[in-house]
Amino acid sequence: MTQPLTHFINGQPVEGTSGRFADVYHPANGQVAAHVPLASVEEVKNAVATAKAAQVGWEELNAQRRARILGRFVDLAHENMDELATTLSNEHGKTFEDAKGDVQRGLEVIEFCMAAPHLLKGEFSDQSGTGIDTYSMRQPLGVTVGISPFNFPAMIPLWQAGPSLAAGNAFILKPSERDPSVPLMLADLFKQAGMPDGVFQVLNGDKIAVDALIEHPDVQAVGFVGSTPIAQAIYTAAAQHGKRAQCFGGAKNHAIIMPDADLEQAADALIGAAFGAAGERCMAISVAVPVGQETADALVEKLVNKARQLKVGPSLDPASDFGPIITPEAKQRIETAIAAGVEEGADLVLDGRGVTVDGHEDGFYVGATIFDRATKDMSIYLQEIFGPVLTVVRADSFEDAVALPSENEYGNGVAIFTRDGDTAREFTRRVDVGMVGVNVPIPVPIAYYTFGGWKASGFGDLNQHGPDAFRFVTKTKTVTQRWPSGVKEDVSFTMPIQ
Repeated sequence: MTQPLTHFINGQPVEGTSGRFADVYHPANGQVAAHVPLASVEEVKNAVATAKAAQVGWEELNAQRRARILGRFVDLAHENMDELATTLSNEHGKTFEDAKGDVQRGLEVIEFCMAAPHLLKGEFSDQSGTGIDTYSMRQPLGVTVGISPFNFPAMIPLWQAGPSLAAGNAFILKPSERDPSVPLMLADLFKQAGMPDGVFQVLNGDKIAVDALIEHPDVQAVGFVGSTPIAQAIYTAAAQHGKRAQCFGGAKNHAIIMPDADLEQAADALIGAAFGAAGERCMAISVAVPVGQETADALVEKLVNKARQLKVGPSLDPASDFGPIITPEAKQRIETAIAAGVEEGADLVLDGRGVTVDGHEDGFYVGATIFDRATKDMSIYLQEIFGPVLTVVRADSFEDAVALPSENEYGNGVAIFTRDGDTAREFTRRVDVGMVGVNVPIPVPIAYYTFGGWKASGFGDLNQHGPDAFRFVTKTKTVTQRWPSGVKEDVSFTMPIQ
């Protein structure tokens, strides 16, 4: 039987009133597990009004008291980790341990945001002019919005919410309608931690809700993670309505494997990075670039042998290496992309289509898939497949290898595997990609460094987490002050100088 889900408004679960709902699947068995309400424009207006009213009191709390609430939230999330991870696994399809990592990487950013008393400090200059002092202060924007993707239903919402809340803003989360239960659980934990009602809200919805949030005059900033076309559209719309926006799009992450690399290590890293979470990660490695034919032959052989041993199965089965795809439509899209690669002439050395799992025959499963000898004009190279598909594009030289990710439309993440420090240094300096790994296949920065891609992978000047996030959710006010000294001064009609 399906269960109804809700919104979380003003500190309480609230049933939807629009009469519109979306199906939430249990991908492992293919069944509809719940129905999530899709908000109307009127429901958006009510949520924003509630957030605006609540933000005033939240801003008045000093940053240290706000940080303590975030700290209690982190403790509560750890206490409820297994429940959060189980729910996440059931709705998304990633394995239980991977789901715990999803939650943990979000909590690490919340922990960083507990340093808000320091991160929000302004600057002060004594005697910047004769008898004049100058100082700056960071102030919250007001109401901010996060529009998060299905593939990280805990991590990305926490990345978006943490800096905003710590800085004194009210925050409205519009999670993916495909797996909304964990965001609702996070909202309840924030309330238990002492977050005032209305400061953190969850509003489920589709394009109608997104458009209404972007257009609402009281929403000051919008964060988005999803596909590139939607990221660009939201960034454009937000700018048209006078709002700040940081919008992160798709990816085609490359891994360069040099001839001197430890191929066993590189192959193991690529297997995890390409097929973990069924490839439904914006930082997944989807293109392997071995340099030289000998390197390529040896690497592909290792990759195929290792990938054949992977077990695809239910997300909560400890024996499963990775689980199902999020929806039947996503499964069909991935299999269509595989078929296109075959038609274009790539060598399909491992085909993951047609996978069935005993007892879960109706689940949305796609097995590990590997293409060899693909070229950069093929759709499997150009398009983000967002599934367990690894494409091998052979390079003749280091120069050719650097050019592939640098000239690609996307610029999210890239990695190089080598034992040579000079090669690694040259690569990291020259490659036109925002996040780089050296013998690290998924170079997601730790919480106190910025996360964000370049080119079609990111729209906006400031990235997620790290100091950039606090700059995004605050506005800087600069004050120039002078106190009367009792000495009468003549009227001045000229620009003052120091």
